[in-house]
Amino acid sequence: MTDAPGPPRKRRSRYAGTHPRRFEEKYKERDAARYPEEREKVIASGKTPAGTHVPVLVAEVLEALAPAPGDVAVDATLGYGGHASEILKRILPGGRLLALDVDPVELPKAAARLEALAGEFGAPDAVKTEKRNFAGLRKLLEEKGLARGADTILADLGVSSMQLDDPGRGFSWKQDVPLDLRMNPGRGQPAGSLLLRMKREEIEDFLRRLGDEPEAAGIAAALHETIAARRSSADIHLLRNPLRTSDVAAAVESAFRRRTSRDASEAKKSSLQRTFQAIRILVNDELTALDAFLRDLPFCLAPGGRAAILTFHSGEDRRVKKAFKAGLEAGLYARIADEVVRATPEERGRNPRSSAAKLRWAVRAAGPLPG
Repeated sequence: MTDAPGPPRKRRSRYAGTHPRRFEEKYKERDAARYPEEREKVIASGKTPAGTHVPVLVAEVLEALAPAPGDVAVDATLGYGGHASEILKRILPGGRLLALDVDPVELPKAAARLEALAGEFGAPDAVKTEKRNFAGLRKLLEEKGLARGADTILADLGVSSMQLDDPGRGFSWKQDVPLDLRMNPGRGQPAGSLLLRMKREEIEDFLRRLGDEPEAAGIAAALHETIAARRSSADIHLLRNPLRTSDVAAAVESAFRRRTSRDASEAKKSSLQRTFQAIRILVNDELTALDAFLRDLPFCLAPGGRAAILTFHSGEDRRVKKAFKAGLEAGLYARIADEVVRATPEERGRNPRSSAAKLRWAVRAAGPLPG
């Protein structure tokens, strides 16, 4: 008789080398315990540390919202929690923060950071987080016994750096991975599957509407060629073989193939950003959610309460501007921003991702709302 085989040997972790490729190993600043100085070095170079997010227009948001001790505050799009942390510091003691986000990956991390911060102020129960889309804020406030409304509400419509940087989320062209772009990976179709069902005209249309993309026709034609080739192949399992980030990047590349100047290189990068942004807005149905949020926003604010919204796309900004103006004329708001607020040159130098940000604010009327 032979002896029974022992347990399989556990293989030693492979050495990643001095230039590892995996996202989990590549960036030292993600391991603050081992490399505490790396984060500051990255920030000083004008970049965002991997796995984190640098909030934009923080001083301007705080000026618009004017949070004070005892306020009920809402961060309707929590993300990393940078804005929420600054608001929380100003509403304590006595204040409450309700924070929403649909991202099941990042929400628990941000919640832990905020709860720890509240604990430092002796108010561990001051923070409540909810996995909820901001389109349902009015109903949520009623569920939480806050039908009177919040004193301050912030919505930051940008995608967080953590989502852009993590190749597993499929938000960026910098890694060749399946095209996903869902804020909540557990809901809906990934972008790579959704696009496979679209006609060239439909792709061109959403690139223009949602991305303001001047090269929409060429990009749509090239991307549809890829889709058509995949459909005509022997692969009958299209949904098992969705488009990849590299397919979209190649379609954008094709629109600039005959241009070689430095200006063309910058234009191509901007086109990539707009194209991925448009796909993200499409796959998450973001404008429908924004319209619902703006419709309910005056009724989510307490009398005299303040709202601030950060947008990163002209379609979003137009909606916010129009809703605030209509609310002012209808007597729902007492005041609104006369002009859009932009990042200062200094902030744009420190954090290039702030360049596209636009801030608008509104103050709810003090009395009962009409209608």
